[in-house]
Amino acid sequence: MQTSVSRLLTLGLLVATPAVAEEWGSFRGPQHNGLATAPTSVRGWDRAKLKTVWKQDTPAGFSSFAVAGGKAYTIVTGDDDGNPVEMLVCRDAATGKSLWEEPLSIVAKYDGGGDSGEDGNKGGDGPRSSPVVDDGMVYCIDANLGVHCFDANSGKVVWQHDVLKDNSGVNIRWQNAASPLIDGDLLLMAGGGKGQALLGLDKKTGSVRWKGQNDLMTHATPVPADILGVHQVIFFTQEGLVSVNPADGAVLWRAAFPYKVSTAASPVVFEDIVYCSAGYGVGAGAFKIKKSGSQLEAEPIWRRENECFNHWSTPVVKDGYLYGMFSFKEYGKGPLACVDIRTGKDQWKEDGFGPGQVILAGDDVIALSDKGEVVVVKATPDSYQELLRKDVLDGKVWSYPVLAYDHLFARSTEQGVCIEFK
Repeated sequence: MQTSVSRLLTLGLLVATPAVAEEWGSFRGPQHNGLATAPTSVRGWDRAKLKTVWKQDTPAGFSSFAVAGGKAYTIVTGDDDGNPVEMLVCRDAATGKSLWEEPLSIVAKYDGGGDSGEDGNKGGDGPRSSPVVDDGMVYCIDANLGVHCFDANSGKVVWQHDVLKDNSGVNIRWQNAASPLIDGDLLLMAGGGKGQALLGLDKKTGSVRWKGQNDLMTHATPVPADILGVHQVIFFTQEGLVSVNPADGAVLWRAAFPYKVSTAASPVVFEDIVYCSAGYGVGAGAFKIKKSGSQLEAEPIWRRENECFNHWSTPVVKDGYLYGMFSFKEYGKGPLACVDIRTGKDQWKEDGFGPGQVILAGDDVIALSDKGEVVVVKATPDSYQELLRKDVLDGKVWSYPVLAYDHLFARSTEQGVCIEFK
């Protein structure tokens, strides 16, 4: 009992003083790229212990947690007056206690989704997008391209915007899986129709600040980047990569890349190189961004067709090497791998992970396998070096682990957990 109280007091202290440890309010972390500082409580992963602080039900879906302001948010499958809905839930980060929940959109069936068990999948249906917390608000994009802003403390609706209705939206098979990107005072997303495919919404009001382009959306979340001194946001559309000035939507550069069925992993940026990958026979490639005067252009530097797949698992990059889940429909067995982002060359592979997700904590990769195992691996291109492994979740795990307040938050199609490092 004393140990449990001590753990909660420790987490409570970290929650009360965010400067002690990072929050994780944005999709894929504070820098939008899966990178975080290493937990201060860990001196050596080979000696570390993982203890569950709390475990709660998170029914169906693949939404990740957003953790900020002492609260943990995710999107689950719920019920609203007898209707199946995507439900935004808010839990106390220290205890897992439910604080409030709000319905987003009625979704009886996801087009193309299901639980047929084909290819060993059995992932089922459910929300695929993750919430984002920014400046006291929590933002969501539901499966039907409805955009929602709530007060992060009370759950009160601040504004809503219907992209399908108001922007001639064109959804995608399996519906939207992209998460909102907050850049400055704008929320950036794809999904509109001709001439308004890419959108910049005022984050305070939901009004359209800019719109443009004809690119059909994918399931990939856009990423911000500063390349050659130019701040930009990179979308991965059915046309390929398109970089825009987030302030007004003006296109800075484009790079054509094939699309088949679904593109779901976000682009990865390392210095002046932008990497992207997709499943369904597409494979991976990388582009070097060059600057001439004020103009930017993308030059292909390598391409691996029908291999080097990131199905929906965006890798992280450290010192020019990608670490992540590289497989396509190899559920429960696909490898964690290291790939040189500059050449596309494989450095090493280790089977047994499936299409889970990874983050980078300091010099180490924290991997979450699709079977629910937390595996810590040294981020080195030399060889696969496993430091820790622990089974923490039941159910299918396709969502990103989250490192906030020196604790790991993770969820599956069945459970959400908060884990303490000792």
